[in-house]
Amino acid sequence: MMEERANLMHMMKLSIKVLLQSALSLGRSLDADHAPLQQFFVVMEHCLKHGLKVKKSFIGQNKSFFGPLELVEKLCPEASDIATSVRNLPELKTAVGRGRAWLYLALMQKKLADYLKVLIDNKHLLSEFYEPEALMMEEEGMVIVGLLVGLNVLDANLCLKGEDLDSQVGVIDFSLYLKDVQDLDGGKDCTVGDLQTKIDGLEKTNAKLQEELSAATDRICSLQEEQQQLREQNELIRERSEKSVEITKQDTKVELETYKQTRQGLDEMYSDVWKQLKEEKKVRLELEKELELQIGMKMEMEIAMKLLEKDTHEKQDTLVALRQQLEEVKAINLQMFHKVQNAESSLQQKNEAITSYEGKTNQVMSSMKQMEERLQHSERARQGAEERSHKLQQELGGRVSALQLQLSQLHEQCSSLEKELKSEKEQRQALQRELQHEKDTSSLLRTELQQVEGLKKELRELQEEKVELQKVCDEQEQALQEMGLHLSQSKLKMEDIKEVNKALKGHTWLKDDEATHCKQCEKEFSISRRKHHCRNCGHIFCNTCSSNELALPSYPKPVRVCDNCHTLLLQRCSSTAS
Repeated sequence: MMEERANLMHMMKLSIKVLLQSALSLGRSLDADHAPLQQFFVVMEHCLKHGLKVKKSFIGQNKSFFGPLELVEKLCPEASDIATSVRNLPELKTAVGRGRAWLYLALMQKKLADYLKVLIDNKHLLSEFYEPEALMMEEEGMVIVGLLVGLNVLDANLCLKGEDLDSQVGVIDFSLYLKDVQDLDGGKDCTVGDLQTKIDGLEKTNAKLQEELSAATDRICSLQEEQQQLREQNELIRERSEKSVEITKQDTKVELETYKQTRQGLDEMYSDVWKQLKEEKKVRLELEKELELQIGMKMEMEIAMKLLEKDTHEKQDTLVALRQQLEEVKAINLQMFHKVQNAESSLQQKNEAITSYEGKTNQVMSSMKQMEERLQHSERARQGAEERSHKLQQELGGRVSALQLQLSQLHEQCSSLEKELKSEKEQRQALQRELQHEKDTSSLLRTELQQVEGLKKELRELQEEKVELQKVCDEQEQALQEMGLHLSQSKLKMEDIKEVNKALKGHTWLKDDEATHCKQCEKEFSISRRKHHCRNCGHIFCNTCSSNELALPSYPKPVRVCDNCHTLLLQRCSSTAS
């Protein structure tokens, strides 16, 4: 399975490379008949089929890659148009044909990489369709998604009507990838237009990476805001718990004093208290349920932290891939540097040869001039000596023939030297062009290195923020544990005090479960609006409707009473005083 994954990933790299190079030569717009595009879809289909689970049905075994692609509609609402258009095509009768049509439409929308990234991010859903060692479940799937981002540069015009997608046989044509690098380039030199198109593609991929980085930063900011909200909620809960503890402490002091005064009457009401104790046990169980809810909130916070860790792991994986690309770029830079050095050395040698050839040509030209002067002088002497004697003419004729042979030889040497000079000049111009091209590529690679260093700095900052957030979460967990201990202690004290209070009072106290709204204002109780018993009538009120305090016969010190009881007791006191 590992070898299959590696082979498929290499084939995907080659197919995308060949497709981009051929598209740049054609002007970025492609049709369905384009051979590299057809081979790309075949390789993509093999990648999606790798590790698929076989589903058995009444008809037979089904092993189609359209099942996982249907999940994109649920995870990404933007893909609903593709799914509906694929289902509405009457020519498609098999799941394989629908999957191929889905790939065609996603490539035309320039969102094939985005949709597959959504699938790989939700691997718990993909486990229903793929084996654990499948390509889509491993790291190779994320690498292929990164390669597919480069295809957003292309404009694909594909017509699905009339295409027999159900019966097509996907066979990989290896002849496209076994050609020489010069054949892949189309046997043409790299022009300025091709370089400009490559630069545009790199700029678009950089923009895509920047958008992903901005999305990641926005997600981190949203998580920080959620954490800030959780902190505020924790502080509110802590303040409320402290206030409730203080109130319970005051109530316990009051009830303890009354308990000391009325200790003798407790023995007679022991049986009634035993019944009420059972009811209080039920209240205790409800309080324990509330504690479980708080523990559940704590578990949700832990899950959120795990999700944050998962995001950081994914970012680390992308960093590893970027580092690998950096190492490849460094190796290419070293190769280019060695090539430049070799070219410079060869240029120096050729320059020296050219200088030597120029010196030789100068010498030949000077000798030619001397020979021409001698010829003129000899012709003059010949004209003067023709009349004198024929003997001298015979001697001079032999010398003239020898000189003419030497002149012809010198002319031939000059022509050969001129041809060699022309060839050397052409080679020198070609080397200068290659040097300029290598300098441009090295400058582009330096800019990419600077961008990678910036990404490293951002990753370090994110790791530091993660450490700080981990510290804050640990502190919050400790605070929650301490609050739980305080709450358990206060609950035990409340049980003892309520047993005494019910024994002393003639009024029947309402249970906490029986009251969901305030007796007076009829507002619903919540975490911010707490329940309070009136010490006179035993009903349950909110804090605003029971903020008054009066001294009762059973409570020598002032205790909490509702507004109605407060007014009634004041009227009684005024009537008795009169």
